[in-house]
Amino acid sequence: MELQFGLPLFYFLLLGFAILMYVLLDGFDLGIGILYPWFNTDAEHDHLMRSISHVWDGNETWLVFGGVILFGAFPLAYASIASLFYLPIMLMLIGLIFRGVAFEYRFKSTTSKQWWNRAFAIGSSLAAFCQGLMLGVLVQGTDNNTLMMSSLQWLSPFSVFTGIAVMAGYALLACTYLTMKSRGAIQQKAARYGQRLLLFVMLAMLLVSLWTLWAQPEIRQRWFGGSYALGLFLLPLSAILTARLLFRDLGRVQRQFAAEADINARHESRPFWLAASLFLLAFTGLVVGLFPYLLPRHLTFYQAAAPDNSLSFMLPGIIIFVPLILAYTLWGYHIFRGKIEDYEEGY
Repeated sequence: MELQFGLPLFYFLLLGFAILMYVLLDGFDLGIGILYPWFNTDAEHDHLMRSISHVWDGNETWLVFGGVILFGAFPLAYASIASLFYLPIMLMLIGLIFRGVAFEYRFKSTTSKQWWNRAFAIGSSLAAFCQGLMLGVLVQGTDNNTLMMSSLQWLSPFSVFTGIAVMAGYALLACTYLTMKSRGAIQQKAARYGQRLLLFVMLAMLLVSLWTLWAQPEIRQRWFGGSYALGLFLLPLSAILTARLLFRDLGRVQRQFAAEADINARHESRPFWLAASLFLLAFTGLVVGLFPYLLPRHLTFYQAAAPDNSLSFMLPGIIIFVPLILAYTLWGYHIFRGKIEDYEEGY
């Protein structure tokens, strides 16, 4: 399809940016909840909670912002997605509510702390799994029959696998975040878990990519046909290189700790940025494969776009609020930079 520049394309790119920001930022704090059962003591659990207590609610701003863009700029896609994914969306929101309540009450509880620990872990895992489930259905593609499905008919082995893969990816982000924000035994445990999760995430990316190329001829043609096909292969090659560097840096953190040597600050922080880069490459590959569809094989963003006067009406708000959201997000992370023990806990 010929690319047409204009407001629909602008809002499509803005929606993609909001989704990517949510995945990167809320991804690692959902991953903290997924990792929760892998850490055993109350001191470790307190440490994990404190690592994200200052950012977790702000990270979810991007989920709300993405929903607003989808509702206002692409109302037809919003209606179709809300209908198709009603159950997983509701389960995701329930999971987010559980983890939010657990955050507030765990710091104040005594006898019920274990129950709030479980609520935090289960809520985080459920929200991440539902997001992966929806991703799997979109990658599989939709048609008119799929959109009319009800109950659990859309639940497939592929979508369950992508749900587990997203959980592993979020946990990997959390491991690299803890490597950057922690010291001592927790840092080493996070680096060790991160290496294991990275192997699974790369295997999952390979399997999903191969299945998509096999099952969807139009995506296979896009990747292997045309003058730009060679350029697209820079994405998987870059992903392999990024994963290799990430695995190496996580290993260096463990070896330097075992040798009782000072850990290079670059080796502590770079794993997180490499993991974020890996997500960025995967997201770029997904957009390249599905473009220009919001609902693959069913609805493009051109077809789903609201009238131009509606898109123009939203534009002043977008111009005002996007810089504001970016500003307070960056300011919050700047204020709480450094190790967790370097600042006073706010809860």
